[in-house]
Amino acid sequence: MSAPVEIVPLARDRGGIRRFLRVPYALYPPDSLWVAPVEMDLVKVFTDANPLFAHAEMQLWVARCDGRDVGRIAGIWDRHYTLRHAEPTAFFGFFESVHDPAVSGALLAAVNDWACARGLQRLLGPMNPTNNDECGLLVDGFHEPPAFMMPYNPPYYAALLEADGFRKAKDLLAFFVDLADAPLARLFRLAEKTRRRWPELIYRPVRRRTLTGDLARIKAVYNAAWEDNWGFVPMTDAEINFMAARLKPLLVEGLVWLVETPHDGPVAFMLALPDFNEALKPLRGRLLRPALLRALPYLLGWRGTRNCRVLTLGVTREYRGRGLEAVMLAEGFKVGLRLGFKTAEASWVLEDNLPMRRFMEIFDGRVNKTYRLYERPVRPA
Repeated sequence: MSAPVEIVPLARDRGGIRRFLRVPYALYPPDSLWVAPVEMDLVKVFTDANPLFAHAEMQLWVARCDGRDVGRIAGIWDRHYTLRHAEPTAFFGFFESVHDPAVSGALLAAVNDWACARGLQRLLGPMNPTNNDECGLLVDGFHEPPAFMMPYNPPYYAALLEADGFRKAKDLLAFFVDLADAPLARLFRLAEKTRRRWPELIYRPVRRRTLTGDLARIKAVYNAAWEDNWGFVPMTDAEINFMAARLKPLLVEGLVWLVETPHDGPVAFMLALPDFNEALKPLRGRLLRPALLRALPYLLGWRGTRNCRVLTLGVTREYRGRGLEAVMLAEGFKVGLRLGFKTAEASWVLEDNLPMRRFMEIFDGRVNKTYRLYERPVRPA
């Protein structure tokens, strides 16, 4: 762009958040693969109702050129991450930009200077706003739309970040499973073998009516099962409650499972959801649109989606290697087949999580999308 780029800081108030959230609509035409998130839900992530802000700061910016907003970015400082990993790190997130290094460079410079002023030494992202939420930049797999609650971006975003000195920190993988061709009989046999070998284990579905009572158990499994993962930060009780409130209306019975033992309590958890993006895409982020009539059958459970997404699948350290994942997936796939699912996506999996990668290969799961986290040092302002 020949015109100068202006970086405008925004407050996290109603007007600032709305302006920030509207930027992508000018960048992605209606026929693109991008699926706009439901705005009335996403707004909650940016307000003080989000318990993340009990231990984090966030600053929003938009880039303006020729009288229009052409990019956006957020700077996030999660003090829990800094304490847990002893790394003075700022996240950048919700990054969007036209294909112009002047715009992306100005946005990244704003985050850099903000981080520098706080004594932080490393930039890491995209985190939207943490790695307990949507994160990563799509770098491979642009041929199909994103699954529900997974990001999407044009291919040129990677070049914009790399031009600013960012380099790969870690890749996150999405695995695709064609349920018609997958060797599900093998998975079901493994699940049955696990049940016979460990008869004391109790498998039960999490239902909407039991969710509130199950949250403490879910939190215990989540924070224990993922504690060794790269970059992981345990979620607080308030954060788990906040996420559960957002997801509760979407839960489908038989797709969410807990495994418990008589002595050790909860030891495994799986959360899968229909791929609601099939229904949400025509809405362009707004529920109060005529297209809602087409989406309602999906959202009310009257019509099933073709795809489902396995969001989380974790087992505590002491119970790994026993096949608990197979039982939960087998039960979930039985329900999914009855609902008419044709495919499934498991996302995301850390590239160096070799046990999970090998497990996905049991039923012919293949990597179909790669998301990348980038990092670089904070430069002196």
